[in-house]
Amino acid sequence: MLQFITHRNDRYDEISGTRAVLEGGCRWVQLRMKDAPDAEFLRVGREVGRLCREYGATFLVDDRVHLVAELGADGVHLGKHDMPVAEARRLLPAGTIIGATANTFEDIARAAAAGADYIGLGPYRFTETKRNLSPILGLEGYRAIFERCRAAGITLPVVAIGGITAADVAPILAAGATGIALSGALLGAEDPAEETRKIMQILNHHKL
Repeated sequence: MLQFITHRNDRYDEISGTRAVLEGGCRWVQLRMKDAPDAEFLRVGREVGRLCREYGATFLVDDRVHLVAELGADGVHLGKHDMPVAEARRLLPAGTIIGATANTFEDIARAAAAGADYIGLGPYRFTETKRNLSPILGLEGYRAIFERCRAAGITLPVVAIGGITAADVAPILAAGATGIALSGALLGAEDPAEETRKIMQILNHHKL
C-alpha cells in the first residue's frame, strides 16, 4: 500500500502532483493543506477527488471532517491534535475510512479502540514537510512497536511515514509495516510518475 500525501514544491502543486503519482500507479491519496482556508481546500479537493475517481484511487482528506461529504471523499486522516477518532466515527457515515497518526504503541492502541481503520506511524526520520515533529522512530522503533501490536492482537494496517525514500521501503516492510506514505520523495524526484512506479514495484514484490 502506497499513500501519497499532497504538498507543493516549485514544480508541482497538489493537483499536478496527484496526477503524476496516479499515472505512476499510486491508488491512495491524502489531500493535506494545513494552512489553506476551507474555500481553497474545496477548490483543490474537487480536482484531486475527480482525478482519484478517474484512476480508481482512494481519496482521503487530512483533518477536515466537515468537508468529507462535500468532497465525496472516501475518508479522513486525523493527526494527534485533530478531532478524536471516536468523535469523527460518530459524525461520519458508516464505511467512511478513518486513519489516525501515531508515534507510540499507546497511540495505536487508543486509535484502534476508538475505531480507526488504519494507522500512520512515524516519523521514520526527520522530514521538512511536517511541523511539531514527534520523536523519530527509525527501524528499531518500528520493530519494537510492531512486536507490541502482535502481542496485543492489534491487526490494524500500519503505514510508515516521515522522510522515507525508495531505499527504505523494503526494510520498513520487513520490519512489519503494511505500507508507506510518501510526499517529498515522490514530488522531489526528477520524474514523480517514474519514481512512483519504482516504489510500487518494490511494494508489489514484497507482497509476493
